[in-house]
Amino acid sequence: MQIHTHARARMQERGASEEEVESTVLQGERFPVKFGRQGFRRNFRFEAEWQGQSYPTKQVEVIAVYEAGDWLAISVIVKYF
Repeated sequence: MQIHTHARARMQERGASEEEVESTVLQGERFPVKFGRQGFRRNFRFEAEWQGQSYPTKQVEVIAVYEAGDWLAISVIVKYF
């Protein structure tokens, strides 16, 4: 699995690790998104603070495209609840 520079920047901004992104693509729920891309979604136990608020769950969504026999993560979205 490859991670685009745009996706890496979003990971840092939004609090997702490389391990979470890879796990989301390999084991998460898969759904179609625009332009022939695929979305992957997975919830993780968080039980911590993010930007001054406590959250029990972190949801990672990865938008990816399958190229040259491998997934390329092009964006990462993180939701806390």
